[in-house]
Amino acid sequence: MDELLDIIDTNGNPTGTTALKSKAHRLGLFHATVHIWFYTKNGDVLLQQRAQNKDTYPLLWDVSVAGHVGSGETVALSAIREIKEEIGLTVREANLEKIGVFKSMQKHHDTLIDNEFHHTFLSELKVTLQALEKQENEVTDLKLLSISEFEKELFTSNIQYRNYVPHSSAYYKTVIATIKTKL
Repeated sequence: MDELLDIIDTNGNPTGTTALKSKAHRLGLFHATVHIWFYTKNGDVLLQQRAQNKDTYPLLWDVSVAGHVGSGETVALSAIREIKEEIGLTVREANLEKIGVFKSMQKHHDTLIDNEFHHTFLSELKVTLQALEKQENEVTDLKLLSISEFEKELFTSNIQYRNYVPHSSAYYKTVIATIKTKL
């Protein structure tokens, strides 16, 4: 879906301009996204398998919920909206803990350049996996994986990130370390 985004500069500051997502990706214009990592008190992390039709990283496992911040939308409201859309869960802003903003620059090819600032949150998952309703055009599958197994798969396999979206190791390490403090 093409949506209107607020364009930001290379430091994450508003420029006062907007562009459609397709144009922002085509020209490599910086914009904001939200990443929400759900974890359980049992030490599991919720992972999303991206849909087969995605332009980037189809069928790879990724953050529980992610999406673009719409023009004029606050980061928190965007996170709440994306959670509802992608996994059918209603979450209040008070249940989102922001753990950082991560700059990401990915040139997939000449006409798809993802220059984004990921506003990243944690939230405790308090429902069963079966209670979640995945958005079919965005999410192929959902699974819970122990944080220790997730860390092992990311950092001790011979082919690093082979099944996962290749976010930076610093990003993954920050997310994992912060989740561990919640357990």
